[in-house]
Amino acid sequence: MLCNLNIAITSAPLPNYAVAMFTLFPTLILGCVIGFFGYRALLKRRQIDANVEYNKVVEGARQEAEKLRKDALVDAKQERIRLRDEFDKEIKDRRIEFQKTESRLIQKEEQIEKRAEILEKKIEDAEQTKLENDKIQEKLNVMKKELATHHERMLTELENVSGMNREEAKSLLITEMKEEAKAEALNMIKQIEQDAKNEGDKKAREIVALAIQRCAVDQASETTVSVVALPNDEMKGRIIGRVGRNIKALESATGVDVIIDDTPDVVTLTGFDPVRREIARITLNRLIADGRIHPGRIEEVAEKVRKEMDAEIKEAGENAAYDTGVYGLHPEIVKLLGRMKYRTSYGQNVLQHSLEVSYLAGLLAAEIGADIKLSKRAGLLHDLGKSVDYEYEGTHIQIGMELAKKYKESDKVINAIGAHHGDIEPQTVEAILVQAADAISGSRPGARRESLDLYIKRLENLESLANSFSGVEQSFAIQAGREIRVIVKPEQVDDVKAEYLAKDIAKKLEEELEYPGQIKVNVIREVRKVEYAK
Repeated sequence: MLCNLNIAITSAPLPNYAVAMFTLFPTLILGCVIGFFGYRALLKRRQIDANVEYNKVVEGARQEAEKLRKDALVDAKQERIRLRDEFDKEIKDRRIEFQKTESRLIQKEEQIEKRAEILEKKIEDAEQTKLENDKIQEKLNVMKKELATHHERMLTELENVSGMNREEAKSLLITEMKEEAKAEALNMIKQIEQDAKNEGDKKAREIVALAIQRCAVDQASETTVSVVALPNDEMKGRIIGRVGRNIKALESATGVDVIIDDTPDVVTLTGFDPVRREIARITLNRLIADGRIHPGRIEEVAEKVRKEMDAEIKEAGENAAYDTGVYGLHPEIVKLLGRMKYRTSYGQNVLQHSLEVSYLAGLLAAEIGADIKLSKRAGLLHDLGKSVDYEYEGTHIQIGMELAKKYKESDKVINAIGAHHGDIEPQTVEAILVQAADAISGSRPGARRESLDLYIKRLENLESLANSFSGVEQSFAIQAGREIRVIVKPEQVDDVKAEYLAKDIAKKLEEELEYPGQIKVNVIREVRKVEYAK
């Protein structure tokens, strides 16, 4: 059956796809063989190309390495040459330095040898001189003994001739020498004082004149009260209001007294505080311009003006500090300076006076080489106490010193504030300059005004103080109190005492009286001898 099956299969016709497979199979095998050998040839070609490229890379690397080796050798050679040159230069420099050092040592050695020779010579001369001095001393001792003996003999003879012993003669001689020395010393003191005064006055006049010429200031202005002009007399009734409620509200809001009298078209404002008085003046002017005058409006305007015044006071203080070049002030001190704009003294505006003193003190300091900044700062703050002296007890000097201490001013500034009227001793040149500048500012023409009563009282005090000294016959205050002429009794006061009397009176004036500028003390001693021919 198997054979039959095979025959059947063999004799059976093949399908088309089998024929195609039998036809393509040899072609596929042939393609694979060709592809295998082609791929192998390609691999071999790539291997050859890779070997060629590898050889190129290796050769390039070898050449680069050779180049680097040559460059390194060249650099190493150049570095070696450079180091050798530096070493040679250093060796050469050190050799030169050693030669210089050796030369200096040789010179010093020669100088030491010369000094040693000179010293040896001096020692020999000193020994020789000592021997000669010893001989001279021996001779002097012998001569001293002979002189002492001769002196004792002479004294004994003088005592016998004069009839006085040694102590009596010594006492008489000392008394005569005292009188003579006193007279000569007085003449010398007078001459020295006169020369110093002449030279000092000349120099002081030059410095003060230059400082005054360089400082231009205003005249004295309003002092104590403020006057408000009214458009008509009917406005007075509106200011007073019904049963006086408007004027009471104005006085309560501003803290000043409003005086409405028979004077036409004006209202007078009086108050102890100049700032409050200024607030009241501005408030009243605004109310008059606005026309609405009633208690509510008065309080509203017064409060607004008070805030504006605070800003204006601060601005005035800052402007004063800026104008004088004084920086670093405490903000409260700036406000106090601004308040001085509305404070007057003898009719002189205190802020303008402080600015003037600051300018003058700085100019004087520049002339004599003192500290300009310190002088200007102390001059600006010297009357600081006057801004609040109506609020505290004590003089404006004490208040000013306390305020300066409170706001951390320097000790030199505090001393200048306390010393500008002589209450304490000045410890610096700048404090003395502030004294001088304050006197110049207060005593210049047109600076201050004072009432007739105060003027007469000051002259009376001046004369009574001079009359309080013994030996004074009469005294006269002249030249508006700038000079006091004292006539003394000639039988009680001689020329020497007259000089001391003038100094004592001047000193007492400085201690007890307050006055602007300076006072000249003129002591007059007159002796008259009368005889009659019969």
